[in-house]
Amino acid sequence: MTDACAVAIGAVSGLGLGEAAYACAEVGEPARTALAHDEALASHGLLRPRCARAPSDLGVTPSADRATDLLRAALARVCDRLDAVMPRWRERRIGVCIGTSSGGMIAAERFFAARARGEAVSREEALRATYFGPFVDALGDIAPHKRCQVLAACASSTIAIGLALRWLDRQACDLVLAGGYDGVSLFVAAGFEALRATSASMPQPFRQGRDGMLLGEGAAVIALTREEDGIAPLFRVSGFGASADAVHITAPDRTGAGLIRAVRAALDDAGCERISLVSAHATATPFNDAAEAKALGELFDPVPVVHPFKAQIGHTLGAAGVLELLAATHALERGVAPAAYGDAPLDPEASVPLLERAEPRSLETTLKLSAAFGGVTAALVAQRHASNRRPSEVRPVSLRAWARIGDEPIDRAALAEALGMPRDKIARIDDLGQLALAAAAALARDVGRDALHGAGVVAGYALATLDTNELFNRRLLDKGPRWVDPRLFPATTPNAGAGQIAIALGLTGPNFAVCSGLASGLEALTVAAELVAAGDAERILVVAADDAGPAARHWVEIAAPGRAQARGAVAALIEAGDSGPRIDPDMAVDHAHGPIGHLALIDALDALRSGGLP
Repeated sequence: MTDACAVAIGAVSGLGLGEAAYACAEVGEPARTALAHDEALASHGLLRPRCARAPSDLGVTPSADRATDLLRAALARVCDRLDAVMPRWRERRIGVCIGTSSGGMIAAERFFAARARGEAVSREEALRATYFGPFVDALGDIAPHKRCQVLAACASSTIAIGLALRWLDRQACDLVLAGGYDGVSLFVAAGFEALRATSASMPQPFRQGRDGMLLGEGAAVIALTREEDGIAPLFRVSGFGASADAVHITAPDRTGAGLIRAVRAALDDAGCERISLVSAHATATPFNDAAEAKALGELFDPVPVVHPFKAQIGHTLGAAGVLELLAATHALERGVAPAAYGDAPLDPEASVPLLERAEPRSLETTLKLSAAFGGVTAALVAQRHASNRRPSEVRPVSLRAWARIGDEPIDRAALAEALGMPRDKIARIDDLGQLALAAAAALARDVGRDALHGAGVVAGYALATLDTNELFNRRLLDKGPRWVDPRLFPATTPNAGAGQIAIALGLTGPNFAVCSGLASGLEALTVAAELVAAGDAERILVVAADDAGPAARHWVEIAAPGRAQARGAVAALIEAGDSGPRIDPDMAVDHAHGPIGHLALIDALDALRSGGLP
């Protein structure tokens, strides 16, 4: 059997800890919601201060960062369960693949405030303020054989589970801990409110009058293995697909084309034709729900019953995909089709089957859909029983070409001309995004745009959008949440650069960023090679960029003194076959030593070209 078998789960959401975090309503009951007025957000002056907070007592010793505690709580529960069903699991080759949207943003707010006041910041405080801070802290004594943290905004944990499936397919790991986490921060809440993406009342997915989502805290981790004698799987993940809209950074492709591509890839991977239950992305925003409903109508006739779980636990961002998948698989296990929260009439332009009360039904398979800033789309197929799935044969992956951008100022006029974009649109992109675009444009010039057809984009960052985030946070500190810049907020999402490249070059393959440490440019190369080897894309553009602004330079002085850092970017084209130096998806990634960010990737590419890496 080649499904990824779930053998242990740890979860927390606004509904509770453990199974309570994702449990569906009892038969005959309506959907319940954890969303409520939040005094902490209200005290900061938000106009729409509602969210779903997880329990204050998470069963772990509290740290200085709420996001870390959420992830620790989920990991502690999954580890306890593994100790019971697989006592020697720590001796195996463990993979850890976790998704997040905002990482250590709560700690970053304190880092930015201290810098604004001219106060000293300790190394520990600086480390917590990164996107990888909670990931590293929460792992504790778990020593992973492979690790990755996915930064794909609201699709992060969906893609993380998909990568876990690929690791198991290739037998690169024996056991993978996969999932996602995010806390509710003022920074993120203010940004979504500025974009007018939050509801003035309560989310009403797919219904008339819907006006947005509300945030929620959450984390969940699933232990996935290949078939294990003596261990009955809780459910099985049998399919994964990812794509990109390549249309807009924040708005969906209204045709639903990106979602359709992702779903078809996941169904093909699973060898599955019938779906019993759809776990929808369902942000309750006007255009997103309509695009999702259109995609489902194109894919299925009739459309299966739909479960919009965000209306119950809030939008948990990096944890959304995994918590929503768990709710759906819990429904499969119990044979209960879950109810959908909301009481307004269905919108004829976004009509999908919703249940007012939970019903007993025979359910075998579920489809999880995710979409995110940057035009990211992703899908998973999960089921109760074993599938007949057979993964694709692992293909060789090679480096075709790469291009580098140094620390010279970006020539926006030349970049706009090279990409066929208006100059003012280039000017509105943040510095980090412009660097990534410039590197991609240089590579496209060298190899020709036709060579990039259908490619994906995987970006790797060391400190990601730290400087952009400080700019956004400065106005938040100075003027309050009602006056933050809605144009800058999307750029604070680390996968925005990958999305800008996909839009500029029309690239519709898998599209996201990664960052589990300071050598994440090289991490991106290994992840991209994994996807190409598995057949998720024929070719992928790997991009690493560092703006090395004031916040990033200060951070390195505090937390990584002596390690080389520079402003610049690199883009590399990798593809299936033997057109150049072979790339090993299992090549070592050393986050603790060596140059930072794109410089680490440049060293690796130089070594590949000279035959210095396996």
